Amino acid sequence: MPPRETTARQRHLRSTEDMSLIPKKGTVYVVDDDEAVRDSLQWLLEGKDYRVKCFDSAEAFLSRFDPREVACLVADIRMDGMSGLELQDRLLERKSPLPIVFITGHGDVPMAVTTMKKGAEDFIEKPFKEDELVALVERMLERARAAFSTHQEQASREALLSRLTTREAQVLERIVAGRLNKQIADDLGISIKTVEAHRANIMEKLNANTVADLLKIALGAGQAAKA
Repeated sequence: MPPRETTARQRHLRSTEDMSLIPKKGTVYVVDDDEAVRDSLQWLLEGKDYRVKCFDSAEAFLSRFDPREVACLVADIRMDGMSGLELQDRLLERKSPLPIVFITGHGDVPMAVTTMKKGAEDFIEKPFKEDELVALVERMLERARAAFSTHQEQASREALLSRLTTREAQVLERIVAGRLNKQIADDLGISIKTVEAHRANIMEKLNANTVADLLKIALGAGQAAKA
């Protein structure tokens, strides 16, 4: 049977073109083999203006998971097929930073503790309070948003640095290391005027107005580690 994404509001969403219904607070993946639990969580979280994507198995989720989304995962720890523990291991293998909260039964607490040792955000026992779960989801999404913002800033810095020539990158490494123009010229066997020309090109390509701006971009992208 092909992976199936389940949607409690499917008929309603198909009947309207009102794009204002699309929530903007982040995506919550719900993975549970109990349809009643999926539907309940979807109504609860959509009511709080989260985008919710429900899956009836860990395998279905892994086939549709988009690592580019600002998201978190709410998953049952015991499911038919792949368990919550195995799902967490698969995500760790992918080096996914996706925050996870596991839903557990009373007898599953030791297993839930194991997931936390592997990096899960938390676990919540059935029956759980709705406001407790919503608070956990918001905490996870705050962390996901911060991680996404950091990743975007890093990607932006790396894109700027990719515009440099090999020689400009060598000059930048030495600027970050605190080398003076004469020292850089001696290091690279070029004239001071050539170093100055490279510095000017670097400043322009990195949109840096001052040396301080230059250092922030280079250090933020890990350039100092290459010096």
